Amino acid sequence: MGASIQGGGGGRRFGRQRHRAMSDINVTPMVDVMLVLLVIFMVTAPLLTVGVQVDLPKTSAGPLTGDDEPLTVSIRADNDVYLQETKIDQDALVPRLEAVTKAKKEQRIFVRADKAIPYGRVMEVMGLINAAGFNKVALVAEEAKGKAKGKK
Repeated sequence: MGASIQGGGGGRRFGRQRHRAMSDINVTPMVDVMLVLLVIFMVTAPLLTVGVQVDLPKTSAGPLTGDDEPLTVSIRADNDVYLQETKIDQDALVPRLEAVTKAKKEQRIFVRADKAIPYGRVMEVMGLINAAGFNKVALVAEEAKGKAKGKK
C-alpha cells in the first residue's frame, strides 16, 4: 500500500518557487526622498535670510515688489545698527554701504527698526543713508493681522 503521490510540477516542491537575486537598483524611493528634502529646503530657506531679531511695527500697506535683492539695515531695541546680519558702527554705515553696493546709488535699501525705537532715531539713520545718495530707501513693517485688504 505504499502509494506515492507525485505532483505534476516537475522540480517544484510544495508550491515553492526559486527566485533569482535582483540585480537592478530601484531608484524610485531615493528620488522620492530627494524631492521631499528639496521641498523642505525651498520652504525653509526664505525664513533664514534675516538673522537680526527686530520687533517690527504693524501696518496695512502692501509689500513692495522688485527684481534685485535689497540690502537691509536693522536697528535693534538697544540702538545697535546692523547691515544685513553684521553689527556696524553708525559712522561706518555709509562707507560700508558704498563698498557693498560698489557705489551703485540705485540699490534698494530696507530699514528695519524695532517698534520701541524713537522715530527720530530711525530718521537719523535714514537721513545718513539718503545723504550718501541712496534714494531707494524704504521702511519695513509687519502686515497688521485681522484687517482685510482695502478696508480701514
